[in-house]
Amino acid sequence: MYFGYSCAAVLFAVAVFAGNGAWAQTAGTPPWMNTALTPDQRADLVQAQMTREEELTLVHGWFGKDEQINPNSPPPPDEIRKALPSSAGYIPGIPRLGIPAQLETDASLGVANGRHMRLGDQATALPASLLTASSFNPALAYEVGAVLGQETRDKGFNVLLNGGVDLARDPRNGRNFEYAGEDPLLAGTIVGETIRGAQDRHIISTAKHYAVNDQEIGRDWLSANLDEKAMRESDLLAFEIAIERGDPGSIMCAYNRVGGVYSCENDFLLNKVLKGDWKFPGYVMSDWGGVHSTANAANNGLDQESAWVFDREDFFGEALNKALADGSVSEARFHDMVHRILRSMFAKGLFDHPLKPKPIDVKKGAEVAQRAAEEGIVLLKNDGNLLPLGAKARRIAVIGGHADVGVLSGGGSSQVIPIGNNPATDEILVGGAVSGGGRIPMETMVYDPPSPLSTIKAEARGAVVKFDDGGDIASAVALARASDIAVVFVQQWQREGIDSPDISLPGNQDALVEAVAAANPHTIVVLETGNPVAMPWLDKAGAVLEAWYPGQRGAHAIARILFGKVNPSGRLPITFPQSESQLPRPVIPGKDLIQPSNRLTPTETLFDVDYNIEGADVGYKWFAAKNLKPLFPFGYGLSYTTFGYSGLAAAATPLSVSFDVTNTGKRKGKATAQVYATPPGASVRLVAFQKVELKPGETRHMTLTLDPRLLASFDTAAQLWRVAAGDYALGLGGSSADIGATATLHLEESTIKP
Repeated sequence: MYFGYSCAAVLFAVAVFAGNGAWAQTAGTPPWMNTALTPDQRADLVQAQMTREEELTLVHGWFGKDEQINPNSPPPPDEIRKALPSSAGYIPGIPRLGIPAQLETDASLGVANGRHMRLGDQATALPASLLTASSFNPALAYEVGAVLGQETRDKGFNVLLNGGVDLARDPRNGRNFEYAGEDPLLAGTIVGETIRGAQDRHIISTAKHYAVNDQEIGRDWLSANLDEKAMRESDLLAFEIAIERGDPGSIMCAYNRVGGVYSCENDFLLNKVLKGDWKFPGYVMSDWGGVHSTANAANNGLDQESAWVFDREDFFGEALNKALADGSVSEARFHDMVHRILRSMFAKGLFDHPLKPKPIDVKKGAEVAQRAAEEGIVLLKNDGNLLPLGAKARRIAVIGGHADVGVLSGGGSSQVIPIGNNPATDEILVGGAVSGGGRIPMETMVYDPPSPLSTIKAEARGAVVKFDDGGDIASAVALARASDIAVVFVQQWQREGIDSPDISLPGNQDALVEAVAAANPHTIVVLETGNPVAMPWLDKAGAVLEAWYPGQRGAHAIARILFGKVNPSGRLPITFPQSESQLPRPVIPGKDLIQPSNRLTPTETLFDVDYNIEGADVGYKWFAAKNLKPLFPFGYGLSYTTFGYSGLAAAATPLSVSFDVTNTGKRKGKATAQVYATPPGASVRLVAFQKVELKPGETRHMTLTLDPRLLASFDTAAQLWRVAAGDYALGLGGSSADIGATATLHLEESTIKP
């Protein structure tokens, strides 16, 4: 039988083993613990000592709680049940060989503890990924990832189900808040840096959900249909960049089908692109309930079945053992599955840095969470320099949005119970009952402390601040009319498993804003949303802040921006349409299906989603191609100062652009220079960005290297990237619709292998 071991690994193993397989007394420590060896060599050495039963253990995950998720599944064996931690998933270790257990936690907004853990288990509630993307700051994304990775370790986990890369093709997607926007360069860069920061703390992080998992309605049944060329230039390019920057130990395949084939048994996605073209050395784990077969899944690239009780059958347990016996899955393929898992465990430090749970660094988490919120909140409107608030604001009305409780967070498996939550009260949990055992159902809205009302009072310095919950519009109007300033908080709650039917604010919030703004022209609207929303009242509001889901220090960030202690610098990572009529699919596909979907039911409602309508022209590219004017464009965001962009020049060798950015205002602030390119006969695309802080009057000269793939198109026949010969129009500015300088770059034809 062929197992693929290297000769060097076999000889090394023989040298340190006694004849009966026991370690020679002179060996000291197992040879696979030699850190001078490569992760592949170390994986080969330990795998050579594993039994078939032990190898099967590594490819077969358990849910981290002894709960009856699947009525058709038997309870776990006693030895597994007793070992189960409170986690999203669990793969038992092999103590005799020193192989640690894989302890998995959900993530995105912090170490998730809402759905699987008791309320008393708190963690830093970090801002939504969409807000981190709004910072346009890769260094900050790394710091967010570092906090996430350290808290993962400190809380006793070593596998982080983080790294949402899926592009925001639809602004109604219930999980867009977990992702990083609509552009592949921005999303790949921000998520890649978050992954890198987390894994530098000696854990494994995933990148997910691979691939084209761009809506929640029918996510278990839909087929995302997109031509290879367009996929390579959009969704797959985002994953490719994230993998290059972050080097995740694992990729999580998605629930949906792509081109009619389930993602977790999709040969094109897993074998051809991921492991073939991109040479990804890690392992592919399934999403919870994403497996539909044994031989097809294993042969087409799936390496580990996660929490198998969420699947309709146990596909990688005894079924895989039988498939190996009858040859439908080869020994070589099975060896590769196990090897990839072990390799990532070595490469990311799970062997060399055993878990030692300890209290998390609350102060550090809070500091990074607040800084991220301050850099990611976007100022959308500021008529007459209404903001920042000054001494003239002596009577301030705070209205709506549970602003007396906290700031809204997104729901689902990424839910975090924030530091400061008191599980004995309902101060933070609003909108749904707490389930038995003290666990949070997905239908519960969680608010992160402190309250914006308290932070506004603290910053107002003696001003009279009064609150109205907004439930009675007449009462809110009366308070607004009697105040110098009215700050209206509105919200749009998004969660996993369900999409919004439209982009409107739910309930009577639009009417509330309209009435308050009519009563007081100095009305500021603070949006706590997981997606773009329509704003029929926009022309009446004096100022608008998009705060997204800003995390447990988000209220501090909002108040500091309102009162000018922080100059806002966030930029939109997603286009705000004026209405659904501007979208490629005005009606979200599958919207009449019962939500949330249930993958354990015996029947399926299969349907297709046509992404070839826009192809690679996602978001702002679609608006440019169709000559549509959005409500707010991609990359947009205001500041309390102003910036000028000039001197754009480009070079073919090395491929780069240079330019000047000047602070033309009177306050220190952060500009985000954005460079867009339009190749011959192709659509516009972001090719470079850089955030820079400037003093009043200061000019900074910058030179940025360009990735040639961003200027290229993918040639599916030749299976390579092709840069066309010709002139490339370049534009530099503060958003995709605000270009302050232009240049032309001439390139000769060239090709790039994937």
